[in-house]
Order: sequence, then C-alpha cells, then structure tokens
Amino acid sequence: MKLGNREFDLGPFKKPVIMGILNVTPDSFSDGGKYDSLDKALKHAEEMIDEGADIIDIGGESTRPGAIKVTAQEEIERVCPIIEKIKENFDTVVSLDTFKPATARAGLSAGLDIFNDVMGLRYSSRTDSFLLDGEKSEMAEIVAESGKPVVIMHNRKQKMEDISGEAYLDMIDDDLRDSLRLAKEAGIKDEMIILDPGVGFAKTYEQNLLSLKEVERLNAFGYPVLLGISRKSYIGNTLNLPENERLEGTVASDVYGFLHGCCIFRVHDVKENKRALDMVYKIYSQQ
Repeated sequence: MKLGNREFDLGPFKKPVIMGILNVTPDSFSDGGKYDSLDKALKHAEEMIDEGADIIDIGGESTRPGAIKVTAQEEIERVCPIIEKIKENFDTVVSLDTFKPATARAGLSAGLDIFNDVMGLRYSSRTDSFLLDGEKSEMAEIVAESGKPVVIMHNRKQKMEDISGEAYLDMIDDDLRDSLRLAKEAGIKDEMIILDPGVGFAKTYEQNLLSLKEVERLNAFGYPVLLGISRKSYIGNTLNLPENERLEGTVASDVYGFLHGCCIFRVHDVKENKRALDMVYKIYSQQ
C-alpha cells in the first residue's frame, strides 16, 4: 500500500509499521497538554521520527470517555498548522485522527496522507452522532474523492454490556461490515482500506480483552489491521497502573497483535515498541 510517498508491504507477519501518536490537545488521557504548541509538537514529531516512527498520527480532539467535545473549527485550528509544518520539515507520512468531515477536508488541504477515522465512517455532522439508517457518509465520500488511504475503526454509539463471547465478536464483524458498506457505496477502493478493532472504544474491560485476544478474526476481511492500544485503560485495569506506567503492558499487547496478524501499531512510546516488534518480526521471519 502506498502511504504518502512510501510503499509499505502491509499484511499479517510483514515488517511492523510504527505510527507515532501526536495529540495536540489539552485533555487527551495520557499526554494532554504536552504538545499543544507548534514548537512542542514539531519537536516531539522529530523525536518520534528519529526513534523509528513511519507515520505521525495527529489528533486535535480527545476521544477519551468524558472528554469535552470541540467544534470542527477548533479542531482545524489545532491540527492543520501542525500537518503543514511537519510536511514542510520532515519526509514522513502524516495521518489525521478525526471523524469530522470539515476537519478531514481541511486536513487534506494541509497535506495529510492518511485518514484515521475512529467512528468508522459512521459519523453524521447533521446529528453530531452516528449515521441514521439510509444516511450517506460524508466522510466516506471525502476519502473516496481524495484517493487517500483510510483507517476504519470499530466503534458504536454505546457499550453493549450484556453481550459477550462469540456473540460480541459477531457484532464487531457486523459493525465493520456496515462501515465497509459505506466505504464501497462512496467508492473507496479496497486497496485504500485499513481496519482497526477499536480496543478501548465502547467496550467493557472484558470486551476489550476479548477483541484483542481474537483480533486475528479481522484478517478474514482481507485488509491490513492496525492496532491502537497504547497505554489504554484495559492495561491499567489489568496491572493496576496509571497511564504513565503502562509501557510493558502496551509492548506485550503489540507483540501479541503482531503474532495474530496486525501490521500497523499506533503508539506513544515509539522506541520501545519498535524494538520489541522488530525483534519478534526477525524471529518470526526466519526460515
């Protein structure tokens, strides 16, 4: 798959691709406020690139539970100057973490290479919620027009706490099929799609663990799989650790993901995750 000006061999057990997280927000769950100025954001982007990040993923609105919603204009003002400056200063691939069509269009003009949609193309700017039955996806249409790749993440309007096991996994599959239907209707090409199981989004603790345990199921869809579990609450709940002490749990989860078919890894701690993933890839790829 071509991401920006680079070609990547994406798929199960291929060389891991590292996506470094750059949140330019005041309230993200782990690094809110740390990189919310242009100079700080550029410096951190450079650090992650030096540590081996293949992609820099820029987010302008926190998606943690209870986070304050921001307008598309505020999100645009946060992310677009950063996208422009990173593209000016570094030869790297830039992803934009947004579900808002207006932000997506502005990010495209600023120079993004990948759309990263945590709502799985199912957000309606008209209702500021999930699409209603029969409603077209404006986000999918923007992606299709651009010809850029898109990460389609599993998400839903609310947790389904009474569903577990195979029934819950089937529901994830059904939700992703709905997102893929929207992609196809808009004209997004198969070779431009990446899937994400959405660990940490609208899931209970047990459902998060299950969706990671069974992440290999997503390979059946035939698209590359991105895993974005860095420092998330299921790690903290398992190990009884705060956000800044979840490195080992993140690395262990990413290595598990690689061994079950994931190929792109969205992380805060680039150096440590890259080293672990490169090591397991080297072992796995021996003949």
